[in-house]
Amino acid sequence: MKNPETRPVLQWSAAMALSGTIGAVVLESGAAAPAVAFARCLVGGVLLVVWCLARGYLRSWRPSLRDLLLAALGGVLLVANWVLLFTSYTLSSIGVSTVVYHTQPLILVGLAAAFLGEKVAKTHLARAGFAFAGVVVISLSAHGDDGQPVRFAGIALALGAAVLYAGTSFVAKQLTHVRPHLLAAVQLAVGTVLLAPALAFTPLPHSVPGLLWLVLLGTVHTAVMYVLMYASIGKLPTTTVALLSYLYPVVAVVVDVLAFGHRLSWPEGLGMLAVLAAALAPQRGGRSRSRTAGESVTRGSDPCGTRTPARPRR
Repeated sequence: MKNPETRPVLQWSAAMALSGTIGAVVLESGAAAPAVAFARCLVGGVLLVVWCLARGYLRSWRPSLRDLLLAALGGVLLVANWVLLFTSYTLSSIGVSTVVYHTQPLILVGLAAAFLGEKVAKTHLARAGFAFAGVVVISLSAHGDDGQPVRFAGIALALGAAVLYAGTSFVAKQLTHVRPHLLAAVQLAVGTVLLAPALAFTPLPHSVPGLLWLVLLGTVHTAVMYVLMYASIGKLPTTTVALLSYLYPVVAVVVDVLAFGHRLSWPEGLGMLAVLAAALAPQRGGRSRSRTAGESVTRGSDPCGTRTPARPRR
């Protein structure tokens, strides 16, 4: 008998592997971060709207003003997160930025505790300290693709992107009744409008290869990746999602080493392992009736910046 989890596992794995190659696509496009984020929002948003229309999701959707305002706020945080992360790639390296960015589940725990009153276990505080110790080690020991020590600005931007990502996830926690495809489409539409004026200062690439890289980013690394994620995550156990989420940063580091010649020092490697072990470790212990902040983030790392639903919507 065929394992019912086989297809979701393959879908989620493919989504995480694609996430790990985003940095390479961004750098290969040669465009500035705001232009890259605009192209991703435009292409990915249009394709997601087409997907929602084809699936009939828009026919029954009657959003309230509150839902639209929250979705718009999430869109603002989402695109700001992308701009910071894409900029950090050029100031540090793909692998370094991606691993530092993965402190965001721990930041989300703090936001949920501060604003939603969710309990934070002592183990989560220990994990946060362990992860940020790893960030310090990376900052002091890592080198960029040019062989020079990474710029502190690159680390700071990746941490800033992680904070914005956590904010996007925090907003999405208030919209669990909205189908994730629709929420993503609204956020990308907001991002398109918000970033359009930036093209006057950071235009799109003039070369055909540069534009094709951006089309690839919007098509495969956004629209297709969203569909793969949302088709799979609700069908997988939390531990499986958390384990497979390691593919995202691991693939990013491998791509950085093989495609961009990044040399990984042993202190840098230890720092990366510390961050990933702390941020992506499954929660242990019993469950309470109300889900804790830690439980919500261990459902997996969503690189798109939108929520990852616990179970599929019908």
